Amino acid sequence: MHFKTLLLEIKSGLAWLTLNRPEALNALNFEMGRELLTALRHLRETEAVRAMLLTGAGRAFCAGGDLKEMIPAEGRKPETFFEEPLKAFHDAILAIREIPKPVVAAVNGHASGAGCNLALACDYRVAGEGARFNQAFVRLGLVPDCGGTFTLPRLVGWGRASELILTGRVVQAREALQWGMVNEVVPDDQLLAAAAGFAEKLASGPTAAFGRAKALLNRSFDATLESQVEAERRAQVELGGTADFPEGLRAFVEKRAPKFEGK
Repeated sequence: MHFKTLLLEIKSGLAWLTLNRPEALNALNFEMGRELLTALRHLRETEAVRAMLLTGAGRAFCAGGDLKEMIPAEGRKPETFFEEPLKAFHDAILAIREIPKPVVAAVNGHASGAGCNLALACDYRVAGEGARFNQAFVRLGLVPDCGGTFTLPRLVGWGRASELILTGRVVQAREALQWGMVNEVVPDDQLLAAAAGFAEKLASGPTAAFGRAKALLNRSFDATLESQVEAERRAQVELGGTADFPEGLRAFVEKRAPKFEGK
């Protein structure tokens, strides 16, 4: 597939998806929102893809929403940007959470506003030492979007989420690691190699199990214990019928690494 604002490459079961507006620090505009959603839907249905790596071209992961597109043109109200364009971003966030495949973010440089929340929506986050995160919305008199009020408090807790949202202050990579916003921090020049290495391991793993684990995690905060353990039981029944389960058993007995097919 060809995109104007994204780069997409698939190799060895891993889809490399790169936000590609480096001249604008990969700020999210309407076109990027639509293309990101299209790419995610395509990757969901592509059986050869078993994991995804999301990063940004150039000096930043994503600088947030494109402020130039928010400036009202003649005859257009200021709030117009938050109707159809923002819905495209939100649909893309939902697609990341709902895609039954692991998504790894490689965060380079700034991840601000919606860009920060795009990274937080991923399943695993590797940050370069120069990465910076912030909820920049308050500086514009706005509230977080792209799921920030949902994912941030679940990762860092209510108090810290309130602090970051109300102040908009910048969190450096090491602090983000301490707070649980990212899973690991590596030197900037090792970022893509480290993130890709982890994502490639996931791409060779039990994809069906990963997908059902994501679904269980997504519902866990709203479920009762009773309903959650029942959902876990149903998932185990389904996974017991996959090719990966007996392969995992054989590998355990034979004391070797399993060779999962992802189905």
